[in-house]
Amino acid sequence: MRRALAVALSATALAGCTLEPAYVRPTPAAPQTWPVGAAYPAASPAPLPAVGYRDIFKDPHLQAIIDQALANNQDLQIAMANVTIARSQYRIQRAQLLPTIAATAGAAETYVKSTASQSNGTTSTQGNTARSYDANIGFSAFEIDLFGRVRSLSHAAQQLYFASEAGVRAARLTLVAEVAAAYLTLATDRSLLAIAVGTEASNVKSVALTRARLTAGVAPRTDLRQAETLLEQAKSDRAALTTIVAKDRNALELLVGAPVHDVDLPASIESVDGLLGEVPAGLDSRILLRRPDVVEAEYRLQAANAQIGAARANFFPTISLTALAGAASPALGALFNGSNSKWSVSGSGAQTLFAGGANFANLALTKGQRDLALAQYQLAIQTAFREVADGLARRGTIDDQLSAQTSLEAAASDNYMLADARYRQGVDPYLNSLIAQRTLYSAQQTLTATRFLKADNLVTLYSALGGDQLIDAMPPPKTVRR
Repeated sequence: MRRALAVALSATALAGCTLEPAYVRPTPAAPQTWPVGAAYPAASPAPLPAVGYRDIFKDPHLQAIIDQALANNQDLQIAMANVTIARSQYRIQRAQLLPTIAATAGAAETYVKSTASQSNGTTSTQGNTARSYDANIGFSAFEIDLFGRVRSLSHAAQQLYFASEAGVRAARLTLVAEVAAAYLTLATDRSLLAIAVGTEASNVKSVALTRARLTAGVAPRTDLRQAETLLEQAKSDRAALTTIVAKDRNALELLVGAPVHDVDLPASIESVDGLLGEVPAGLDSRILLRRPDVVEAEYRLQAANAQIGAARANFFPTISLTALAGAASPALGALFNGSNSKWSVSGSGAQTLFAGGANFANLALTKGQRDLALAQYQLAIQTAFREVADGLARRGTIDDQLSAQTSLEAAASDNYMLADARYRQGVDPYLNSLIAQRTLYSAQQTLTATRFLKADNLVTLYSALGGDQLIDAMPPPKTVRR
């Protein structure tokens, strides 16, 4: 048995190389620096940071909802199940690098009946019973991986396992960003609903006043109809936004995977102000290599690269080894006394002489898959760069836009107050008050939308920069022994 194990270990030691192409991380097909210009914030060198979603989304209610989503979301559960599947597939493939050792035992009893003729012309019948026992331990048809076929397949499975883990991080990042965006959308639509309700209430009073003035003969009928137009517009907006708010909550609960408590829902977008942190500025574009989707794409590229090694190995002979050690005896009591041992070792080789070009086609297939994975990797980097650049462009101008829109809303509010007072005093016609009120209504809606843009931009940058994966999640690529 010691000889059989020595042979197996020696064969395993011979299988130490592969025919995989040496993997070198591709140069990213994207600029090395972020865009510059009037739309972008001033850049300054900064180390690559570690940022968690709690550093960006400081609202405790939003944090509670995100935690609930991470525990319940089915898309994330699917991604985690895929990790379990990929890890198991890798372990199954890796096990083929070692022989499968099995123990067997058997017993047999044979009875032989014979008839013999006697000299006196009679016949005699006799029977003979033979027993045998055997016990064996060993392995059969273990492939000696001289050309690295099994090792390359194992390496490919390992990279796919790592890719699935990165896929979970990508799914987690997407989920956090989507929950935050849905939360902010609900907050914004609740603010818009409040504006519509306030405008409706204000116009109910305006219509009542105008109708009274019409009855008294001091206002034309057109003033009443003009007042009613804005009132009905506000009523229509209120009804539409009531539906939108309900849909926003449904969308949020779908992401969370469970009902969300009323106490955790935002009252308005204004209530979120001051509860959102800033993404660090001056980031190096190398941070894109740490995004989970980019990491996943690179692991898949390495897996495709390993498959080429397995395809190349198919051109060489397959060598298998069988080893067996045990004992055989006609008596069960003497089976393990040391004098009835046996062992055998045998090897075989197989070489495909003609396969109709299948090996060449398989090699071309794996190279094509590698080129596809390379293009997908570069596309992932380019997409990440564009998303970050867009986020930075919005970040560079949003404060100025919000400041201007806040001033506009304040001016429109003051103008409406003056126009309404002049109308009530009979100085100006109602049309001036109506125009001022419509301007204020539009300015309030635009200001709310601008607040959402600023908040949503933080979500975009958090997601585009890799979120919690701003820490170093991607180890340097391993050098494959050849």
